[in-house]
Amino acid sequence: MLPWSDAIPFGKNLLAQVPVVVLRALLLPAMPIWIVQNAIPLKLGSLVLFLVLFLAVVRNPNVPYFLRFNTLQALLLSIILSLLGLVFFEILQKPLEGTLIFNTLATTVLVAVFAIVIFALIECLRGREPDLPGISQAVRMQLY
Repeated sequence: MLPWSDAIPFGKNLLAQVPVVVLRALLLPAMPIWIVQNAIPLKLGSLVLFLVLFLAVVRNPNVPYFLRFNTLQALLLSIILSLLGLVFFEILQKPLEGTLIFNTLATTVLVAVFAIVIFALIECLRGREPDLPGISQAVRMQLY
């Protein structure tokens, strides 16, 4: 749910058009993570959450490999979304805000992350590692 909570700001235009019942169902799983991230001001909540997950889960050999793999994959997706957020909301928002291309790009990011989260969830329920091109290879290199 970490990447999903990071992707929600990209979809403010799309989520404004979704009925309230569907919106609550989509946002409910990400709310605990969002609360933890915003509990500490100046975006330090995200840094604290990253460090806790990285040091307590990913670098802990007592945690099962499957959990470490999925946690590191979520952290990498979160880093990618943070970088995309910087590009979108710091560089592109001022000149392109409200335009069709800006709204389309932001909505595409939200839908892509939603698809990745659903794919990863289904693969985990099947007992397999979600194989995301590029990200899974980087995770395997870090864990071995």
